[in-house]
Amino acid sequence: MENARPPARLKTTAGAMDLLRRLGGIHGELMMHQSGGCCDGSSPMCYPAGEFIVGDRDVLLGYIDLRLGVGEVPHDLPDGIDGVPVWISGSQFQAWKHTQLVLDVVPGRGGGFSLESPEGVRFLSRGRAYTPEENELLAAYPPLVGVDWEEGRRPPVPDDPLVVAEAVDACPVPGMLQG
Repeated sequence: MENARPPARLKTTAGAMDLLRRLGGIHGELMMHQSGGCCDGSSPMCYPAGEFIVGDRDVLLGYIDLRLGVGEVPHDLPDGIDGVPVWISGSQFQAWKHTQLVLDVVPGRGGGFSLESPEGVRFLSRGRAYTPEENELLAAYPPLVGVDWEEGRRPPVPDDPLVVAEAVDACPVPGMLQG
């Protein structure tokens, strides 16, 4: 595992990317927060950038690059409207740190405070448990937290594809054949 980079903590489906691009065209720069419960359950919530206060201990799961298509690897970090940071509370991250989250979109009603509410769809987090080797790599690369972000630190440029056609491409269902 020498010189190996850890896996991404967040991947996104093509459908979620399309919805984020559409919402960005309407609302401008966006951000997301993986809700830990309360009114809207544990849904990923989408907000205009700056309308949700990120806490000092909130964890940056990933930085969605809206310039990317399925299977593409970024060359640099996105800027402005092309980048959507995705956060999770520090306590909820502790429960999910062994799981890669896959941001997807499905038919239904979005969370009451989330921008996709009137669209007839909702964001959904799916998950894939990391292998022991991936967990070992991740332990060596702690994620950024809110205070890091405020101080201007940004995550490294990922070196693997972050957009999948369908959620099953990133988190296969055991016993199901992939086509």
